[in-house]
Amino acid sequence: MDDIEFSAFLVSRVCHDLVGPLGAVVNGLEVMEDERDAAMRADALKIVTSSAEQALARLQFMRIAFGAAGSAGAELDVGEVGRLVGGLLAGGKVQLNWSSPHVNWPKNWAKLLMNSAMLGADCLPRGGQLEVTVSTDPAAPSFRIVATSPYARVLDEVANAVRGEETHLDARGIQPYLTHKLSRDLNAGLTLTVREGAVELAAG
Repeated sequence: MDDIEFSAFLVSRVCHDLVGPLGAVVNGLEVMEDERDAAMRADALKIVTSSAEQALARLQFMRIAFGAAGSAGAELDVGEVGRLVGGLLAGGKVQLNWSSPHVNWPKNWAKLLMNSAMLGADCLPRGGQLEVTVSTDPAAPSFRIVATSPYARVLDEVANAVRGEETHLDARGIQPYLTHKLSRDLNAGLTLTVREGAVELAAG
């Protein structure tokens, strides 16, 4: 896969994740424009507000997880990373349990953590628990992410992408493939383990 194709798939993933909440904002504004009933307008305003907050949280997350996130050599606060992951999952069916010290990690390690957490959440289509544990030594980053639910699962194309297989990659598989590329560049040894009722990602 060349850089242009990779970029195109990643942009498609970003657009896919933003279309839903932004479409809800537009629909809510249309209801507010046409509706005269005060209760209906109040409900529409709630939809607009929550959808706009969701879109903003996704943008804030993806700006760092997928983007440049500062100059080369920049470090990121792992606690702030946890806040961004929490914002991404807010209002959904996945409950986040984030355990990390107040440390700064190299930019790409933080990006790997964010993308791995996103992968873990995607393994919980019906909701569940996402437990993230981060190492205390900033000089030796490592993490363990466990997604728990009776319905926890990993799609074959996602598992293949995490292993670095480019076959049949699309907008769904590009984020797991990005996670693989980050892990490979860091020599982080990212592993994906599936067992009954749980999926685990670990690195470091």
